[in-house]
Amino acid sequence: MPQVLEFKLPDLGEGLTEAEIVRWLVEVGDVVAIDQPVVEVETAKAMVEVPCPYGGVVTARFGEEGSELPVGAPLLTVAVSVGADAGSSEEGAGAGAASASGSGGAGVGSGSAGTGSGSGEVESSGNVLVGYGTGAPVARRRRVRPTAVAAAVPARASVVPAVPVAAPDPGPDAVPGPVAVVSPLVRKLARQHDLDLRKLAGSGRDGLILRADVESAIRALEAGTSAPLPAGGVASAAGAALEPEAVPVSVAPSAGRTVAGSAAQRIPLRGVRGAVADKLSRSRREIPDATCWVDADATELMAARAAMNSVAGPAAGPKVSVLALLARICTAALARFPELNSTVDLEAREIVRLTEVHLGFAAQTERGLVVPVVRDAQARNAESIGAEIARLTEAARAGRLTPAELTGGTFTLNNYGVFGVDGSTPIINHPEAAMLGVGRIVPKPWVHQGELAVRQVVQLSLTFDHRVCDGGTAGGFLRYIADCVEQPAVLLRTL
Repeated sequence: MPQVLEFKLPDLGEGLTEAEIVRWLVEVGDVVAIDQPVVEVETAKAMVEVPCPYGGVVTARFGEEGSELPVGAPLLTVAVSVGADAGSSEEGAGAGAASASGSGGAGVGSGSAGTGSGSGEVESSGNVLVGYGTGAPVARRRRVRPTAVAAAVPARASVVPAVPVAAPDPGPDAVPGPVAVVSPLVRKLARQHDLDLRKLAGSGRDGLILRADVESAIRALEAGTSAPLPAGGVASAAGAALEPEAVPVSVAPSAGRTVAGSAAQRIPLRGVRGAVADKLSRSRREIPDATCWVDADATELMAARAAMNSVAGPAAGPKVSVLALLARICTAALARFPELNSTVDLEAREIVRLTEVHLGFAAQTERGLVVPVVRDAQARNAESIGAEIARLTEAARAGRLTPAELTGGTFTLNNYGVFGVDGSTPIINHPEAAMLGVGRIVPKPWVHQGELAVRQVVQLSLTFDHRVCDGGTAGGFLRYIADCVEQPAVLLRTL
């Protein structure tokens, strides 16, 4: 006997309470398999695909693309087949049944059966998020027959359309085949301006359509061009920080108020930008921070890095980046000054000193500034840290970071020198206790061994929570960092 089950937006973990629907991956009337991704959502931390734990026919969807849903709100309903064959299935006896709400985050089991209210059992995997909080796939799955569950659709007439939704006609100008787009943001921008991506020629590698291509086509439309123009000759904007979605609104003059123009921009603080705004505001409210800085001669560090990367033969390994060396120096400094690898428990009025160093590093992506976390950095060498930084950076730029890879940091390293600036006063990444900022490394006049010389100089800035330590501890930490930068051999004591 067919049964209609409701799948709700699961608990995405890490304190996330809502998500924005970016793209539906299924239509009403589609047949879905167990653990098949059905919707792509954007949280304040990452873009994730949500798989449905049930197999059957989609009978209703809740929420349009671009709308936000709270955790626990219905996502869709699925008509599943429950009958005599359910009792004989091998997976019907598994433990860890998934609830009909589909909610769960980290630690969700991979039980392969779900309970139903009918005469049989409803097959369900128990998995919730791909790449975050999922278990192993089920051993075998039953084939769902659409004809067997079609009779269940009228049972939920209040939420289920009476007639299956037909696929829209692509029109005579549509070009069959996949669209060469990777970024969900590019797709979203094109949808907002009713732009057909199949008509664009991408300027990226292998014809990949970039944001610059879409923006060029939008400008062409606004200029009065009859059709979107191919953007093959437009320079790539990959790697540049993208501005949040802008919503133009009209501003009407009011009594006693002067309006400079006829229109203004309102930029919604949501998604990544909203999460960053909330976190930075909380950091400023709760943390009494202070900043100290020092200039350091990085000539020897750059020479050591060049020597590491020039090794040939069997001893040669992957190239070591400056950021990886600085990260390794940070872990050595935190071992000497554990006060800065702490957090403050306001309710208990306690300083919680952490044993593991989960090192965050700031990375600029198309979705804005994110801070991926290198887990257990205290147990890694420079080569291992560099490899993990490279992996996380690639995942960040592709929008594939999971919430688990963006949370749980205990100390953050911010290399703003890549933006061509020398110094800064970093804002602590709440609830951490400190952040080290690194400026650009540039040739400057420097007194070296009693003589004026041109050396590679870098400014290091440390912002710290004055509740966890005093200036002496913070100064000692920063001085040790500078000593390792100026004399990398100092690190040999901890290797």
